[in-house]
Amino acid sequence: MSAELDADRGRALALTPVSPEVEKRLEKFVALLLETQAHTNLIAASTIPVLWTRHIADSLQLLKLAPDARMWIDLGSGAGFPGLVIACALAAEPDAKIHLVESVGKKAAFLREAVRVTGAPAIVEQKRIENIGDSLGTRADVITARAVAPLKLLLDQVYPLMGPKTLALLHKGQDVEAELTEASKYWSIEADLVPSLTSPQGRIVVVRHLVARKTVA
Repeated sequence: MSAELDADRGRALALTPVSPEVEKRLEKFVALLLETQAHTNLIAASTIPVLWTRHIADSLQLLKLAPDARMWIDLGSGAGFPGLVIACALAAEPDAKIHLVESVGKKAAFLREAVRVTGAPAIVEQKRIENIGDSLGTRADVITARAVAPLKLLLDQVYPLMGPKTLALLHKGQDVEAELTEASKYWSIEADLVPSLTSPQGRIVVVRHLVARKTVA
């Protein structure tokens, strides 16, 4: 690990501390990610020097927003953020299960290998988000999505998966207020905006309840 990346790791774990066991799993995940990144583009190259803060800590911060959650669905998991990171953190919990939904074959293959290497309690669902429906068989405690779609479209995808007590934790950037305004034309949304620990412009949209608004054709 380069000195720059090692320093970033220290900053990330200061923001979002984890146990030594979780740290080891995350190190295995990062090593596999960097190895795979050499031949398969999984994350933006510009974020590699700050991989731990930009991706790992950015994912881990969700745990404080749902500390008792054990069943998670991560939409558009990509390179494993936040879902695989959450799975690494919850690996010691016997009832933890994280579903990683990813339609792109090369990314799904990477996620399967990451699950094998880390021993994380995750299941890779290689399918499009809109094709999930009720196939997972149960309502999640938490639904996550990071850099997947504008909020209105994202809520369309989240809604069929939400139960009465499900939280949706959705990473958003500086345009979140505008996205909320647009989404509120279609949805009555009970939500909070939580500042990100890793980005001054970032927000976590914590959606607690969704009701579709009636629209006039």
